[in-house]
Amino acid sequence: MIVAVATRISTRRTYGDGCSSAHALDLVGERWALLIVRDLLFGPKRFSDLQAGLPQGSPNVLTQRLRELEGAGIVRRRRLPPPASANVYELTEWGAQLESVLMGLQRWGAASPSFAQDVPVGCDSAMLALKNGFDPASATGVHVVAEVRFEQATFRLEVDAGTIAIGRGSADHPDLVLRTDPGTLEELAFAGLTVVRAQRSGRLTVTGDAALATQLLSVFRPPVPA
Repeated sequence: MIVAVATRISTRRTYGDGCSSAHALDLVGERWALLIVRDLLFGPKRFSDLQAGLPQGSPNVLTQRLRELEGAGIVRRRRLPPPASANVYELTEWGAQLESVLMGLQRWGAASPSFAQDVPVGCDSAMLALKNGFDPASATGVHVVAEVRFEQATFRLEVDAGTIAIGRGSADHPDLVLRTDPGTLEELAFAGLTVVRAQRSGRLTVTGDAALATQLLSVFRPPVPA
């Protein structure tokens, strides 16, 4: 397998450096590669869903990156059974280990003096920011299962006594359903926007106890470098 992977990536640009970090960049350093990985962290996606989440990436480039990631053993393609009968892309177990790398990059990038605060953020990026900014100490005694519904995607979010779990798709019997957009969610979690203000402005709809929504959002802090 290692020989096969080396053969498949041999035609790509390489740093020609024996350091394992240079090899890692050979694998995921091409444009859009790490963002594809980011958008697969919470579960599989169809190509059309990936493209919708990365609208600045051309279909040809995204197809090429997926082919390279699949060839390197980072991503795999799977056929969903009927009635869906569609192809989806998902991370392999090894590929999923890039989550900590992406979380570190997100924290590091947030501290950049040139980081643009007014550029729209995607659904997967916002959910990764929530996971990155989770404060276990603030979540002691908090037990909430929430469903976060964006226009393009739905996520399940569970906070349970100092732990957090996020996945793509609907939640079973959620305590809360939050309908919003990624930017508003980040403002609620990190920038002091209150649930009441977001509701009054029409940027948030809460199904369930609004006080529980406030409690849930209180367990997040802006991601900062460690």
